[in-house]
Amino acid sequence: MSRILLVEEGHDAASVLLDELRRAGHETEHIEDGAVALHRILTSPPALTLLDVELPRVSGLQILEKIRARSDHPIIMLTARAQESDRLRGFDLGADDYVCKPFSPREVAVRIDTVLRRYAQRQRVARPGMPITFGAVRGCAILDGHYLPLTRRESLLLRALSMEPGKVLTRSKLLEAAFPEALDVNERVVDTHIKNLRKKLATVSAAHDWIRSVYGVGFAWESQARQDA
Repeated sequence: MSRILLVEEGHDAASVLLDELRRAGHETEHIEDGAVALHRILTSPPALTLLDVELPRVSGLQILEKIRARSDHPIIMLTARAQESDRLRGFDLGADDYVCKPFSPREVAVRIDTVLRRYAQRQRVARPGMPITFGAVRGCAILDGHYLPLTRRESLLLRALSMEPGKVLTRSKLLEAAFPEALDVNERVVDTHIKNLRKKLATVSAAHDWIRSVYGVGFAWESQARQDA
């Protein structure tokens, strides 16, 4: 059972969704005020937050931005805004998913399960011998004791690769990991982010190719650096 926080102005609008989440086995909490919700997430974070955009005092996007400055806590945005620019703004700020109103409560419950599974995979404890760890703050990774400043996309790519050292991941799989919200992004964008990642990894050990290219397939994470000659 996971504790889900629903931040939505108006009890009537939230009641149906809360009932569905309880039927799905989740513990739920409902907050209508943005400022109160922000304080609750920072001081007692739930497993996942469902966050409306239009809120009193502090908007959902403002809350998302403040949370992402400190944590990669799972957040699904709920909004009546259907404009692509609004959705992209939410994703750029770090939303894990985006659901436009009106929505099916059952669909939201399924999306919650998907995001929670993805988050659990990202937070899996580093395997023995793998010299990389990730902090709670977005963009924080430590490789062989060296801090790596990463963008959100780079962090998601590096997590996906390092979770399965030695395994070749296709561009399609990596695209899904780094752009979970995008439906029409070209797979070649992965190459650009991998190139930027390699430059940052080279600051740790220029002699070791941490990310191995497999021609025509994808990339693999090489967890053990070669000994310097």
